[in-house]
Amino acid sequence: MADETWWSGRVRLRLPSPVTELHDERLARHGVRLLLKRDDLIHPDLPGNKWRKLKYNLVAARERDLRTLLTFGGAYSNHIRAVAAAGAYFGFATVGVIRGEQHLPLNPSLAYAVDRGMRLTYLDRSGYRDKDDPGLLARLRSEFGEHYLLPEGGSNELAVRGCAELPAEISEPFDVICVPVGTGGTLAGVAAGLPPGRSAIGFSVLRGGQFLDAEVGRLQRQACGSATANWRIEYDFHFGGYAKRRPELDAFVIDFADRHGLTLDPVYPAKMMYGIFALTAAGGFTPGSTIVAVLTG
Repeated sequence: MADETWWSGRVRLRLPSPVTELHDERLARHGVRLLLKRDDLIHPDLPGNKWRKLKYNLVAARERDLRTLLTFGGAYSNHIRAVAAAGAYFGFATVGVIRGEQHLPLNPSLAYAVDRGMRLTYLDRSGYRDKDDPGLLARLRSEFGEHYLLPEGGSNELAVRGCAELPAEISEPFDVICVPVGTGGTLAGVAAGLPPGRSAIGFSVLRGGQFLDAEVGRLQRQACGSATANWRIEYDFHFGGYAKRRPELDAFVIDFADRHGLTLDPVYPAKMMYGIFALTAAGGFTPGSTIVAVLTG
């Protein structure tokens, strides 16, 4: 693959992202140490796993001389925002295929994407379920021209490769690394990049997300040739489903901000962090364990 640093000078990225220790008596009383991997600080427009997933895909699009990025997402998708930002920074046209009907005025996520040059088109929910249909993909090529296709959430083999680089950035010894899970790409890559003796836990933000077990394995086999056995997914902390919230999650976010001066995004990191504290309280981690929580932004 061509020089992976061709974007140098176009955008300043904070890499490796910092690792900080979180001191909380609720963890300490169980003998658990928690480190935060602050991927949310990589870049304000390209935070966390969004940059890690996009990096090698941007290189591949450039190598193939495809100047348009086309991807799929919901109306509040952080992936849609990140692809629009990447296009603006690195000189790609961008197209977002949005689930559902158009609603005006645009919500802040879609307005942000349009402000950065993204063209939006919409699919009703029935059509969106068939977003991999060859006929639909052919129609999109006819309408928007040849393009580099990014899957919903950005999870493909190149995304896994980017996320697999994360564990090597952590210099402190640890036992378990935790990530929120939406499409499975981040967990697939992080688990694949772990050294021997370490394990990963994903926290699904989706209701009924049990299909993710198979999806993480598929992504690892696609990217690495085989699936690893060093990970699992927790499915009890979705709080109603993607972007859904319940009072107990809101209360946790407020309390966490009061204790630590850090406001957790409720869509992904807050659900993971709630799960880490709940598992700790239930004795789910061996006393003396060091946990890394990846704040994906």
